[in-house]
Amino acid sequence: MSQQQIPVIVLAGFLGAGKTTLLNHLLHSSRGSRIGAVVNDFGSIEIDAMAVAGQLGDSTVSLGNGCLCCAVDVSELDTYLERLTRPSARIDIVVIEASGLAEPQELVRMVLASENPRIVYGGLVEVVDAVEFDATRLRHPELDRHLRIADLVVVNKADRVPGEELRRVLDTVGSLVDRAAVVTADFGRIDPELLFDRKAVEERVGQLSFDDLALSESSPGHPPAREHLHTAYETVSFRAAEGLHPRRLMDFFDSRPEGLYRIKGHVDFGAADPDHRYTVHSVGRFLRFSPEPWPAGGARGTRLVLIGSGIDTTALAARLDRCRTLSDEGTPEEHTMWGVLRYVPRQDDPDDGPADHPHPAEDPEVPDRV
Repeated sequence: MSQQQIPVIVLAGFLGAGKTTLLNHLLHSSRGSRIGAVVNDFGSIEIDAMAVAGQLGDSTVSLGNGCLCCAVDVSELDTYLERLTRPSARIDIVVIEASGLAEPQELVRMVLASENPRIVYGGLVEVVDAVEFDATRLRHPELDRHLRIADLVVVNKADRVPGEELRRVLDTVGSLVDRAAVVTADFGRIDPELLFDRKAVEERVGQLSFDDLALSESSPGHPPAREHLHTAYETVSFRAAEGLHPRRLMDFFDSRPEGLYRIKGHVDFGAADPDHRYTVHSVGRFLRFSPEPWPAGGARGTRLVLIGSGIDTTALAARLDRCRTLSDEGTPEEHTMWGVLRYVPRQDDPDDGPADHPHPAEDPEVPDRV
């Protein structure tokens, strides 16, 4: 059985957008999940690292006086990721907080090119300052490109912008993204479930725990859900006892809608591959299937959780229903699995664990099929 991999999230945004505030919020809201961070200040005084060091302790890698995407190559980043993801560190998720002048596309490339078998790309989160949005676009026109390659956009400081102005900003952001989910926040308060599953919730209701999302927000000292602008996202839980048809499921992934940020769970392809279940991990445009033998004595079937912003949950559930293999279809031909296998990591050595290799869907500059 393949080892559990640690998501690596790239957290980007121009100066003052609120990246460090958002990271600190995640640290306070992790509910037992241990977060490692690579904090990159641009300048010799590491202000951002100082802001989070008290929360992370020895789980912080701090890089000062240089931009990560320019000053560090893939092998050096692998050194830092090796330190954070060694089993003794017990890290559950790694966040790379880029400097305000970093190029997020290069950071994504570096994560995807990593040779560390213990990590998996967790998505690009772009933080936008709602107050300074127009001025930032004027000073940094590359923001439009950053938004196009993002997997999740957080429009921060929404509480400081009048309603009509905020709607205009959101409409503009929505016109610039490429299928990314867009959420609003004040003080960087997004729900961590958008990025990772908190351990306290998983221990209570199981590994795929979005069904209990509302309960996870009712802890003492946590603002009520009605005060959160960022709670306007939806989840879909899908289960199927019969196998899913590989080609129809890939058609679903090929045409998944804007705003659908995460898909995770495992898939039973029935007679198309009766020996394996396929763990699926999708964030934004990134997609990966990992086959593993069925657990002895466990019930077979498909279980998926989808999370996004502005998605039609009824339509998504109906489309997944149409992926079920019908009883009169017979055994699928061998080539029906080819679309799935394209997104299975290649392994040079089975003992070395999974190692992802970039494909067109992982390159932000290449139009993706999924």
